[in-house]
Amino acid sequence: MKYDFDQIIERKDTDSIKWGMFPGDVIPLWVADMDFRSAEPIVERLRGRMDHGIYGYSRPSKNLVQVIQERMLRLYGWGIDEQEVILLPGIVAGINIAIQAFSGTGEGVLVQPPVYFHFLRDPVHHGRTLQDPPLVKNGDSYEIDFERFENAIAGNTKIFILCNPHNPVGRVYTKSELETLAGICLRHDLIICSDEIHCDLVYPPHGHIPIATLGKEIEERTITLMAPSKTYNIAGLECGYAIIKNAQLRKRWRDISYGLIPGVNIAGHVAALAGMEEGQEWLEQVLAYLKGNRDFLAEYLREKIPAIRMNRVEATYLAWLDCEGAGIMHAPSEFFLKNAGVALSGGEEFGKGGENYVRLNFACPRIRLAQSLDRIKNALTGGNFLHIKT
Repeated sequence: MKYDFDQIIERKDTDSIKWGMFPGDVIPLWVADMDFRSAEPIVERLRGRMDHGIYGYSRPSKNLVQVIQERMLRLYGWGIDEQEVILLPGIVAGINIAIQAFSGTGEGVLVQPPVYFHFLRDPVHHGRTLQDPPLVKNGDSYEIDFERFENAIAGNTKIFILCNPHNPVGRVYTKSELETLAGICLRHDLIICSDEIHCDLVYPPHGHIPIATLGKEIEERTITLMAPSKTYNIAGLECGYAIIKNAQLRKRWRDISYGLIPGVNIAGHVAALAGMEEGQEWLEQVLAYLKGNRDFLAEYLREKIPAIRMNRVEATYLAWLDCEGAGIMHAPSEFFLKNAGVALSGGEEFGKGGENYVRLNFACPRIRLAQSLDRIKNALTGGNFLHIKT
């Protein structure tokens, strides 16, 4: 079927975090979910399950793990055994389990800012030492300073949390980059927790490579976190999974999470299975639409707001925007919220290198993206919006 991603769907008063956070006529382009209706097979299967009327304790169909196995083999040539897949109620939960399972109080957790804020806040919350050598800006993209990365590793460093595809800078790491990272982690005996939640949202000619597929040695020390939540816009249903090949790491994972991490809920595993079995048509269409939005955004900024520079987006539906040249005297996200009525994620949330940046979610109908950009342009050229009270 043909999906209409230009359709405006009202999300206010639907318990949406994205649309319920700000008052008035604010357009929210911040938190990472899409303003698109999910694939029809997902909606139909959820409707069928809800119509049953009994929502007692449940466990996912065995088909869900089998579909994950088939998917890994088809996409990456990666053979996974059934017991190596652990279902999770979300990737953030997985990151926190990994932090607690594979590092102790005071020990080091290695990350690469600017990066998703849970990578920065959660290790500190659990009493770990954050070690955060930043990525290096190179033109309209970022690179890894491998010497700086390795020098940041101390005697107490236990785990490296990788973000690939990267949120917020939009990189898809090459095989060569991943091999160099893997080699450093092997030399220093680090566990790798690899957040690959955006792995299905990659734009040609780029291609995703799970770091665990680089070889047996690295596979044995890697926890791979994936989920259909971003792929099919079902984040609120909270279904993800960890792939852990090493039996000792799996045991440690299960011991730490025992009694604390609930299973995946009924709606989550029904939607996940429907998406992975029947959602490919929707995914191909939404990727084409997102690519159009990405290119529209880049052209608009280049032609009408050249003071804001956009990072090259190789994956995700998140644009990393450099506002340093715009002459804003305080946090750009606060300026745009107050003066343009557009809610963006503040770059400071993403750690080192995030100052003067905002993250913009362009997974919305194009007319809404254009309206938001018009507001931002107007605010920067002296016009006023509504002076939203925040």
